[in-house]
Amino acid sequence: MQAIVLAGGRGERLRPFTADRPKAMVEIHGTPLLAYQLRWLRGQGVTAVVIACGYRHEVIRDLFGDGGGWDLRISYSVEEEPLGRGGALKQAMHSLPADRDLCLATNGDIITDLALTPVVEQHRRDGVPATVVVTPFRSPYGIVEVDARNRVTGFREKPELPYWINAGIYVFSREVLPLLPDRGDHEDTTFPQLAAQGRLGAYRSRAFWRGVDTAKDLMEVARALEEGPLRPA
Repeated sequence: MQAIVLAGGRGERLRPFTADRPKAMVEIHGTPLLAYQLRWLRGQGVTAVVIACGYRHEVIRDLFGDGGGWDLRISYSVEEEPLGRGGALKQAMHSLPADRDLCLATNGDIITDLALTPVVEQHRRDGVPATVVVTPFRSPYGIVEVDARNRVTGFREKPELPYWINAGIYVFSREVLPLLPDRGDHEDTTFPQLAAQGRLGAYRSRAFWRGVDTAKDLMEVARALEEGPLRPA
């Protein structure tokens, strides 16, 4: 199994942590986000990873090298100029072996323990060009419950809402390659196009999942890792 990790983000909202490194290399409990991802991917049977990078890509290469120390084959798809996530995916997919019919892809700013085999199996059964892992949307705020008499009846702390959000984890068949933009974001172009055609799959997951976009996210993920299934090394 092979995977692409999108690790070219500058992480502007995470400054000053990203002043000297890309977003995927910001540390939680002394371990870069990307290291958590590579351990997860290897544990799910992935053997080859293409890291799509740009900003301060040398920081990533210096730590992970060819992947020998991580029991992986790691190569790099470096953007000479910003291509957007969709363009970065397209460039990285061109470097994959032509005889492979599908690949995994993930954003470089998430931590999860999702089991990937069921996602791949559903993707194959559905016969779609792309499958998106979706996770429940939790309110970022506590909810106040109010009855018809305008009386507070209870409180719920950051409850799960009846919506699903993109978890930033995908399975792509090779047929998606020409549909990806040369520049831009696949979520603005490729995915809406496939969705309109009824050809975009969704895998619903309630596995442990956290995204890191702000300093507040860093603190919350650090606490979650101490309490949850993915403990820091």
